[in-house]
Amino acid sequence: MEYFTCISLKEAKQLLMNALAGRIVASEPVSLDEAFERIAAEDIVSKEDLPPFSRSTVDGFAVRSADTFGASEGVPALFDIVSEVAMGQETCVQLQPGQAVTIPTGGMLPAGADAVVMLEHAERPDNNSLLVLKAAAPGENVVLKGEDISKGHCILRQGQQILPQDIGALAACGFEKVPVRRKPNVAIISTGDELVNVACTPVNGQVRDINSYALAAMLAEAGCLVRRYGIVQDQYEELRTAVSQAILQSDLVVISGGSSVGARDHTVKVIQELGNQDVLFHGMAVKPGKPTIFGMIGKVPVFGLPGHPVAAMTVCGQIVKPAVQALLGQKSGNVYTIPARLTRNMASVPGRDDFIRVRLVKKANEYRAEPILGKSGLISTMAMADGIVHIPADKGGLYSEEIVQVNLITKP
Repeated sequence: MEYFTCISLKEAKQLLMNALAGRIVASEPVSLDEAFERIAAEDIVSKEDLPPFSRSTVDGFAVRSADTFGASEGVPALFDIVSEVAMGQETCVQLQPGQAVTIPTGGMLPAGADAVVMLEHAERPDNNSLLVLKAAAPGENVVLKGEDISKGHCILRQGQQILPQDIGALAACGFEKVPVRRKPNVAIISTGDELVNVACTPVNGQVRDINSYALAAMLAEAGCLVRRYGIVQDQYEELRTAVSQAILQSDLVVISGGSSVGARDHTVKVIQELGNQDVLFHGMAVKPGKPTIFGMIGKVPVFGLPGHPVAAMTVCGQIVKPAVQALLGQKSGNVYTIPARLTRNMASVPGRDDFIRVRLVKKANEYRAEPILGKSGLISTMAMADGIVHIPADKGGLYSEEIVQVNLITKP
């Protein structure tokens, strides 16, 4: 099978989404302190009002705002202090016209009050009297019951990643457990007679296994539980055995290397035989990453990625990560971008999506994106990069000084 009749990146993503439609991993409850960066498995709705009572945001005096209208330092409004709100306790006071109640920050607003006068805007001629020196507007220095989060409000949407601020909202509403998607199990298989483990010293013709470690880190960051199956030699039976084991234990399988059309590239044949069907695509019009494979073995998506590290990582970001998001029920993942001015012309081939590594340099009040040139087998070009610039298939390149969107490789 020849892959040079490549499909576009857009077509590849559509085939991928069609194949994974409805294949969402199961949910599981986790404690609130384990929920960070997990994916909500359902809409999470507040069962109560937050705050559960109207409260003061300052130390001062709870009053009826209408009683303060017209008050000034020259003509203060006079109030009788009838009670004091204790912190953390309910108050049963019903405020009447001309009355005030001493209240601390966070204290429960008494019935009848609709504003709090700050200490700085009041004087106490004696223990039972209050002079208000400035008019208070309705709701001033007050948080009303349910103003933060109302009962029935959706705190988290299904498929949403749970961030620190979401943890705070869930804690405030009393959620000790949170239903989240199980982390997808991902298997990574590295292929190649030339590969040796990172602990080995390569001899002539050998290289250390880069891809299984780099891809494992990328997919762990995407929310997966990753298992590296080690190095598989360029032997059909050995690869078939490794893939057969991996699909029994995994939600997704990534094969690094063996995606070209050489005599020792067996990935396509393994997917075809184990899946009893043709692969869905073999080859994408992208650079780097042209010899990319995708197929299904039963319900398990299987990817064949190029052996060159930069190509493998680029395709992982463009194809494998969206597959993970589909398994997690996410409509889209978090993409961190920053605008920057390109420092040189970058040519591209119309009809092909190009992904350019760039280094970001802050100059004056803007970022400048400096392209990092190098072949897709050079991992140093990825290690030096801060982000990726996408040249779409309908463009013939980018011009120097053009403002581009840089997709950051790591979170800001």
